[in-house]
Amino acid sequence: MFKKYHLFFAIVGVILTVFMVWYFSNIVAYVLISAVLSIIGQPLVRRLHKIRIRKFSLPKSVCALITLITIILLFVGFVWFFVPLISSQANVISNINVNNVLAHFEGTIASIQSLLVEYDIFEQGQTIDVFLAAQMESLVNIATFQVLFTNVLSTTGSFLMAVFSILFITFFFLKDEHMLSTFIILLVPEKHEEQTKNVLSQTKFLLTRYFIGLIGEIVSMMTLLTIGLTILGVKNALIIGFLGGLMNVIPYLGPLIGTTMGVVFGVTSNLGLGMYDQIGIVTLGIIGTFAVANLFDNIILQPFIYSNSVKARPIEIFIVIIMAGTIAGIPGMILAIPAYTVIRILAKEFLNQLRLVKKLTEKM
Repeated sequence: MFKKYHLFFAIVGVILTVFMVWYFSNIVAYVLISAVLSIIGQPLVRRLHKIRIRKFSLPKSVCALITLITIILLFVGFVWFFVPLISSQANVISNINVNNVLAHFEGTIASIQSLLVEYDIFEQGQTIDVFLAAQMESLVNIATFQVLFTNVLSTTGSFLMAVFSILFITFFFLKDEHMLSTFIILLVPEKHEEQTKNVLSQTKFLLTRYFIGLIGEIVSMMTLLTIGLTILGVKNALIIGFLGGLMNVIPYLGPLIGTTMGVVFGVTSNLGLGMYDQIGIVTLGIIGTFAVANLFDNIILQPFIYSNSVKARPIEIFIVIIMAGTIAGIPGMILAIPAYTVIRILAKEFLNQLRLVKKLTEKM
């Protein structure tokens, strides 16, 4: 009977799987994040396990715990280092005198307003200074962290639960690197066991290269941006460089977001210090630094990470990222390359008879 209706049962199984993934999406997210952390941490676990004192070596559980503590310390170190910088930036923004800023740029504002009225963007009698004052007051209020503090309090419980769950799962993935793959193999039919092992092996290899390369790209961009902005004398160069480099986790769109954030931080710093005449120079300096750093990223870093690490053509990567962004926005763009890598590996193993699949996976 099962053989007769195997297609029906297969479809029902797929529908149930999709429903379970959707219904327990938070747990699936914890597992996926833990899997990524374990992929990044496994090289350290292996290296620690190879350390021998006479005939004794460190147990896998101890190696996993040391690796997990290392990951936690790195994250805490980032937070400990950058939170004071963000706090000082917020204090600078909160010191912006809105009336002085509007008075200093009165002539420029009047010219812009006349253009807006001329092209029917603003109605007659509508003033741009009122609009700007409201926006700047809103920015200053946000910088006091009142809204942010309230939001943090309301989400602390779920956040701590998520962190605990991720760390707990990551520890066991680090302790037994085959745990997840073994569980997946148990879910597939026995006749596909060998193919599934090949898929898991290739997926782990390619994604390890990708995530390690991505971390290298982010750190490189942070360093380049910080050095460039420091040389130009931009205030808070370190935090602008950090945020700008971090935005590179978003393919293509990330540099634009990072540049915008950098300009906002640079301009608001000058406004808070009353250095109104240097705003134009600072803005050009920040945009120029981001442009040069991203040119280096596009020519050298991205081809190595996005193309070589996952063995795909640049045009494939571009189309996949755009499609993922259209479907799921920024989260889709971030997950596009890892997801496409897994899909290609599955297609190569199970659909290799198709000409399109052969062409797309010929470099793998």
